[in-house]
Amino acid sequence: MKRNIILFFVIITGFVLQTTLFQALSLGSISPNIMIIITAAYGFMFGKHYGMTVGFICGLLMDIFYGDVLGFYALIYLYIGAANGFFNSIFFQEDIKLPLLLIAVSDFCYSFVCYVLLYLLRSRFHLVFYLKHVIVPEMIYTIFVTVFLYPLILLLNWTREDTGYHSQQEG
Repeated sequence: MKRNIILFFVIITGFVLQTTLFQALSLGSISPNIMIIITAAYGFMFGKHYGMTVGFICGLLMDIFYGDVLGFYALIYLYIGAANGFFNSIFFQEDIKLPLLLIAVSDFCYSFVCYVLLYLLRSRFHLVFYLKHVIVPEMIYTIFVTVFLYPLILLLNWTREDTGYHSQQEG
């Protein structure tokens, strides 16, 4: 229950930051994707089902406020959360390399799928331009923000019970 309350506040805070503060701090109309950070982090921290749930909620928020079709972003984020959940078995909270890599790949996949479904199917064949001016800069900006945001998400969600280390006095 405590984790779900924390999750609610993390998602709402992340959405507000992404749509207000980071829009104001955009570099060349590129801003980091905070919802990808949250979806991927919850996926590899707590597993596939949790990642799918978080991804669906984050995507649904994006659909409601910015999408043309309800469910488009929800489905993309759901799959990203599920994919990151497969890495739960090799996740170690002390290691930031895996989260950075997974969030970078998740952001790239998200941007690429959006390009294919929103632009390529409408005969806009500017993949190299889109890679150079949108996908890669957003991925770099998202990774930069992840370095600061991910430890905070980890701190909010990780308790002593989750580590598996219990003293003999507790049990």
